[in-house]
Amino acid sequence: MTLTQWFIFLLVIQIVHGLGTWKLYLKAGRKPWEAFVPIYNGIILMKIINRPWWWVILMFLPIVNLIMFIVIWVETARSFGRNSYSDTFLAVVTLGFYSYYLNYVTDVNYIENRSTQPKSGSGEWTSSILFAIVAATIVHTYFMQPFTIPSSSLEKSLLVGDFLFVSKFHYGARVPMTTVAAPMVHDTIPGLKVKSYLFDDHKGSHSWKNKLQLPYLRIPGFEKIKRNEIVVFNQPADTLLNMNDFHPDRNYYKPIDKKTNLVKRCVGLPGDSLEVRNGYVYINGKQNQLPDRTQLQFSYYVQPKNSRFNAKFLKDRYDITDYFGIINAQNTYRFSAISDAALAKFKNHPNVASITPVKAEKGVRDANLFPQHPDYNWNIDFFGPLYIPEKDETIAINLESLPLYKRVITEYEGNTLQVKGNQILINGEVTDTYTFKQNYYWMMGDNRHNSIDARAWGFVPFDHVVGKPVFIWMSWDGLKHPRWERFFTTVHGKGKATSYLIPFLIVLLGWIGISKWRKRRKDKS
Repeated sequence: MTLTQWFIFLLVIQIVHGLGTWKLYLKAGRKPWEAFVPIYNGIILMKIINRPWWWVILMFLPIVNLIMFIVIWVETARSFGRNSYSDTFLAVVTLGFYSYYLNYVTDVNYIENRSTQPKSGSGEWTSSILFAIVAATIVHTYFMQPFTIPSSSLEKSLLVGDFLFVSKFHYGARVPMTTVAAPMVHDTIPGLKVKSYLFDDHKGSHSWKNKLQLPYLRIPGFEKIKRNEIVVFNQPADTLLNMNDFHPDRNYYKPIDKKTNLVKRCVGLPGDSLEVRNGYVYINGKQNQLPDRTQLQFSYYVQPKNSRFNAKFLKDRYDITDYFGIINAQNTYRFSAISDAALAKFKNHPNVASITPVKAEKGVRDANLFPQHPDYNWNIDFFGPLYIPEKDETIAINLESLPLYKRVITEYEGNTLQVKGNQILINGEVTDTYTFKQNYYWMMGDNRHNSIDARAWGFVPFDHVVGKPVFIWMSWDGLKHPRWERFFTTVHGKGKATSYLIPFLIVLLGWIGISKWRKRRKDKS
């Protein structure tokens, strides 16, 4: 729905609320008209049920409000003496319409100074769990989200098994677009293997479920995405049921905020001209200078002298961690990723006869890469040049450049596009220019030959940006081996990352000790 449609919908909800509660407001000593005034009626209702006024704010936060509505329906019934399990059940299963029964059928009395403390242990547990979920959902959605590195595309900077905290407020927290969903679950409910949100993911669906989507809204952030920063975003061209199955039974068209979360390095900013030459990125004609923590990795063919290579030895001695395997009868190995530092050492391995870089030939087209058009003979090592769209900038559009920006114009910015002969029609009008509505970015992995990134799907719109990884709070190499040196380290910064685990533990133990000392002192006094 559009913002206007949502506004009308909310007004209808206010009328429904007023019609179902105005007598209850009257019995609570308020005026009947107060039940119909938007927002104000919520503040008055909080007074009636003896709850803080700021609960009204929670009722307007997507996902959180699904929990708050249930709580308020139950609290309203209890404020008028309906405390039984059957009353609670009816308040919930009728989606709050139980208030109509209380309002028009029964003769209930308002309990003015009702205690809000749960009357049983189970009630106390339920209350604590609900509000823990509410608090965690707010933090998860608007401030900080935990994230696990799933692949080796940023290996050496971020490792498989790193557990991150991703800041939502650096670039501005995105308000959830999917309004009916399980809290703190991205795509699938763990264990149940069912979709965690209400949406029909067939292409072009006009289901009522899809009308519950909010338009894109973002709270202003305090910084912009910088070149070479690591960014978490939703994969723009995601049509997979899950990211590990590249051959689903059909394409799945998801809401933006439910597309697969990925983490890559932003090597191209809005307004840049980007090109990949021999595997290296050039911005506006100059080679991109990466941060000193970054270690680019490329693929190599390695011919051994006689014996086979041992994966554990290569990992421990040379820090070669990605997959490698024999590819032909001559026992030639293909190593999917080796950094320059590792390569310099590995050349001296006693079993290495030769090492040859795996490089695509310039001008030989890879049909799987963006823009998937026969006029663009680009491949993974030789790509571009192309212009990265910038908000409010106007470019010339013709049949030659159209393949680069067709998806931007249609999928990301919601226009219709037709080609009739040599004419391009956008929203039914013939044009030779286009002005972009938002910023776009170019996201790539440091593992240049073993990363599915922007070279496969193209530009990443700003409305797909999730947040900025800021902190590694835990890291595991497999299931049993903690990487202690990576615990409590920062994601960005210069020089070797420093672990703040020991200072954190010292502060934590000090805080616990001081708290116990103050408690004992208070008990004595």
